[in-house]
Amino acid sequence: MKVSIGSKIVRGPWGGGNLFAINLSNYLISNGHDVRYDLTEPDIDLILLTDPRSRGESSSTFNHIDIEQYKKYVNPNVAVVQRINECDERKDTNNINKFYLDASETADHVVFVSSWLRNIYVNIGMNEKKTSVILAGANKEIFNTINSNLWEGEYPVKIVTHHWSSHKNKGFDVYKKIDNLINQSRWSGKIEFTYIGNMNSNYEFNNTSIVKPLAGIELANEIKKHHLYVTASVNEPSGNHHIEAAQCGLPILYKKSGGVPEYCDGYGIDFSDNFEEKLKEVINEYDEYRNKLNEYPFNSGKMCEEFVYLFEKLISKKKNNEISNNKLIGKSVLAKNKYMKLVRLFAFSNIKNNLIKIVRIFIK
Repeated sequence: MKVSIGSKIVRGPWGGGNLFAINLSNYLISNGHDVRYDLTEPDIDLILLTDPRSRGESSSTFNHIDIEQYKKYVNPNVAVVQRINECDERKDTNNINKFYLDASETADHVVFVSSWLRNIYVNIGMNEKKTSVILAGANKEIFNTINSNLWEGEYPVKIVTHHWSSHKNKGFDVYKKIDNLINQSRWSGKIEFTYIGNMNSNYEFNNTSIVKPLAGIELANEIKKHHLYVTASVNEPSGNHHIEAAQCGLPILYKKSGGVPEYCDGYGIDFSDNFEEKLKEVINEYDEYRNKLNEYPFNSGKMCEEFVYLFEKLISKKKNNEISNNKLIGKSVLAKNKYMKLVRLFAFSNIKNNLIKIVRIFIK
């Protein structure tokens, strides 16, 4: 099948949406499928809308409006899936949920990264029948327990977290609390803390090892140097950080918020305002949780399998309902050809430098 994924690919450290696009692209290609990142081909089987917002770096290469034009002028039988991993609750915004809900009108099916996130959109009017949840996962060839540092009961316990975003909702208040605990007599010499990623400038850390943002093997190797993982992220739809840590074998101390519990329940301990108490508990029960993580079920391979199954089902349904000979109703072949010329012009060129070409297309 020919799939167009609406996402730019950024190599190196970046956010979870970028990792999703990389993992899915690699999986599709390795299984013989044709992957595109634009709408310049007339015979796309399925379009994946990843982000209907602006087209900045690492953002989408097309949005829901572009998809509607493609369906209208080029291929009305293309299947469309929207993947949603964002919401207003995550960063205290007020313009995401409604916008994503409106954009979902172009999709045949909407995939959410957690049930928590799906409930947000269903509660504001999305048709639940056209939705499903596919939990995220990391590449197990990179994030695994090979050479992972097993804690054998000797202090200090090495704790780590990592985030690309420096937004306060990632949990910097808790990370600062850990930084302070290291100085206190009851924890001095018993714990160490490492933060990997971009820091929030509103917090000053004095006892924390700060590591620049990492990705891939370098990130996995750094995570594996530690014993425990902590995520204090608030209203996180899913998050990749705790998944990567779990796949590396680190028990997780997590805040029971957003979609994170759907990934972490049973593989660590949740906390609210009782962080120290839960930190002691997870250290005391380290072996139990470490052993459970050998069966951690979420990885990118499983995630991609579920997406491909969904894609193939939707494409099959579209083909069964296909209108005779793939002809566009009420649209001439001439109109289709003109539209495709415009799509390619906009996709690969600067608009201002091509005004004359655009006019010529319509004059012909």
